[in-house]
Parts: sequence; C-alpha cells; structure tokens
Amino acid sequence: MSGESDTTEKMTAALRKAGIRVTRQRIALLGVLADADDHPDAVELHERAKLIEPSVSLATVYRTLSVLEEGGVVHRHAFQGGGARFETTHEEHHDHILDVDTGEVIEFQSDKIEQLQDEIARDLGYEVVHHRLELYCRKTR
Repeated sequence: MSGESDTTEKMTAALRKAGIRVTRQRIALLGVLADADDHPDAVELHERAKLIEPSVSLATVYRTLSVLEEGGVVHRHAFQGGGARFETTHEEHHDHILDVDTGEVIEFQSDKIEQLQDEIARDLGYEVVHHRLELYCRKTR
C-alpha cells in the first residue's frame, strides 16, 4: 500500500470511528490532506478540495479537521504569526523551520538535537515524552 493511500485509509478509519459519514466532500478533503506537503491552513485545504469536489463547504473542512485531530491522524500547528496549519501524522518525528519572510515551512530531523534534548532532560532529572521544535529563520543572503 502506498504512503498516500495508507494515510487516506487511516483518516477514513478515524472518521468512521468517530461516527462521521465519509462523503464525497470528505473523500476529496482526505485526498488533498494526504497529498499536501506544505502545511496548508483550512482555507487552503478548502480551496484545493473544491477543485476536486465543488460542493465541499468550509464548515465541512473545519469539522473534518477537528475530528481527524482528535483521532490523532492530523496535527494542528499554531505557528507564531499565523493561523493554524495542518499536516497528517508521520511515523517519524520531525521538527520545523519557518521562513519568516516567505512563510514556508520546512520539515527536518536531527539526531544531534534529539540526543541533546534527551541529555538536557536527563541531567535535570526528566525523561522527554513529547516535544515540538520550531525554528523561525531567515535565509542568509
């Protein structure tokens, strides 16, 4: 099974588990979410889903995103200086760089950062159970 279809199936299962009907409108939205690699906001998701299924309403997008977030298959990011953005959950942990000039969101993973965070927590008598790292950056010229 491809990654996109696996992601779509997980989202479909989350909707059904929550008792939400899987309509044509929601199927269009799930496809857009599974295909997105740019952390779109709800309005952007709505616009993209309408290209596939013109009857998709913004209310359906918000309701579906809420259920998918509660089901643990979509992450909501509230990056500083902007509204909520969304991405499907990944099997692998990653962090984000936000370009403060363009708004672009870049995903990255660093073993060095992960090890340093674990070391700092351990030195203070803690164990990391979850973290989120966002770096707000500007490209150097």
